[in-house]
Amino acid sequence: MKDFMIDQNLKELTEHRTVVLPVACYETTINQNIHGYIPLHWHDEIQFVLIVKGKAIFQINEDKLIVRQGDGIFINSGCLHMAEEKNESGCVYICLNVSPHFVLSQELYTTYVTPYIQATNLPYLYIDPNEPWGKNILDAVLKINQCIQQKSPYFEIDITMHLTLIWKSLIINGFQLEYDQMEMIKSHRIKQMLNWIYLHYAEKITLDDIARAGQLSRSECCRYFKRMLKITPLNYVMDYRIQKSLVLLQQSESNVTEVAYKVGFNSTSYFIERFRKAMNMTPLAYKKLTTQTPNSILGANLLK
Repeated sequence: MKDFMIDQNLKELTEHRTVVLPVACYETTINQNIHGYIPLHWHDEIQFVLIVKGKAIFQINEDKLIVRQGDGIFINSGCLHMAEEKNESGCVYICLNVSPHFVLSQELYTTYVTPYIQATNLPYLYIDPNEPWGKNILDAVLKINQCIQQKSPYFEIDITMHLTLIWKSLIINGFQLEYDQMEMIKSHRIKQMLNWIYLHYAEKITLDDIARAGQLSRSECCRYFKRMLKITPLNYVMDYRIQKSLVLLQQSESNVTEVAYKVGFNSTSYFIERFRKAMNMTPLAYKKLTTQTPNSILGANLLK
């Protein structure tokens, strides 16, 4: 089971680069993640996704969309996103992460890259394989993945050529780009509140604490969470605590009571109740199952 590493700011810790390039391309099987889904995170790199098997639900900022085998998505720099497979389809996708500064040369960056990664109306883009521009992008993603896997002579140069084609195919659509300062502020504030939760989830947390972290009133804080995450702030905290407990329960030396207190519950019985509701089993049953079969595919979409 693979753990998806993010830092205290929800920023992904995975290093998105080959040996010499700020690029990473790899296959991801959603249900092999330790949580059973790809948790909420963000990164500076732009991301292109190609579904090669099954189907998935992606959430980018407050929007959700279903993507199926053959479909693609562009996820812009700095946007919160997460993914879960749909209908136990065994979803697998190729993920291409690229530093925006590597997409085009420095001389072209300001004109052809900056306006797109700063646009507030372009958090993501569905890539239709039936459209010529979409097919060009997805074919290039596959070729970059091949280049990285095979490492044929001059493959780094081939990658840069494919990236140029990808970016040109994306921008020729003629988007009407928008720059809404309030949207930028909202994105910053939700990240501030989530960051505060990740730093303090093991402590007693109140709605006032979360709202204060985002410089918002209690009612505004609730509206932000409902809009972005479709959940109340305090329920998000509870679900995040359960998420953190999954890793601890897989450690052979841990017991349920210790784990409950480590993740912020002051009652073992309440922890068991919340865990059963989220995971459809008790913490002890989960612990036994994962320690006996470490490659089990387990998890739940705790952060809807």
